[in-house]
Amino acid sequence: MVEVEREFIHERTLIALDSAASNGNHGGRPPAIDDDMLAVALPRRDADESVSAIPRRLGVGRSTLHRALSVYDD
Repeated sequence: MVEVEREFIHERTLIALDSAASNGNHGGRPPAIDDDMLAVALPRRDADESVSAIPRRLGVGRSTLHRALSVYDD
């Protein structure tokens, strides 16, 4: 009986996750750099500003900026 109930819970959870995803809701932590911040960072990088100085002005970590720029460059 417990196994059957567990399977029902599992199925209902998957249905709820699919429903949320179709509405645009995804779990997890929100991105640290959004499109607006990236729009500020890209011209600064193209103007040869130090990649260490850009994240200080944006209030994010250096590795976070590197990760966002590498995703953008790909």
